[in-house]
Amino acid sequence: MDRTSLLKTWLPGLALVLLALFAAPPAHARSEPLYFALEVRRDGRLIAQPKLLGQSGRTLRAERRRPGALAPDYRLVLTPRGEGDAFQLELDLSLPEAEGHSRLALLHGQERKFQLGRVPGELEVSLLLMKVDSPEFRALMRLTEEAPGTVQSVSSSI
Repeated sequence: MDRTSLLKTWLPGLALVLLALFAAPPAHARSEPLYFALEVRRDGRLIAQPKLLGQSGRTLRAERRRPGALAPDYRLVLTPRGEGDAFQLELDLSLPEAEGHSRLALLHGQERKFQLGRVPGELEVSLLLMKVDSPEFRALMRLTEEAPGTVQSVSSSI
């Protein structure tokens, strides 16, 4: 077997191995369940307070619509990506009278307030991000284990 035929034989395989190495997602980009708590204020007035469960690497869409309404009160699109210890988020928010877009980085348990409107105070968002099933999340959800001997429910009949 001469050098040219050897290269023709091994080169495609080597190219596939290199492609797999460079195209594979990094180990820290795994999908992770996340909890989001938002507060949306328009001109200082609270207009939405969604609490959502999502996953890093997956787009989360939510909207609130009153029964019978043609248009939603708001539409929210969150796209979180895990990068090391932080999460990169893209947030799009649409209201009937305003909309905004933001990109931000958050750590687990971090809360940030930011402006989306054209002028300060017009459209303000507060966003808390937590990893689901973390000690902080369990404390927030009051899912701590009951102490031994604690009465969990009482029933009686007369």
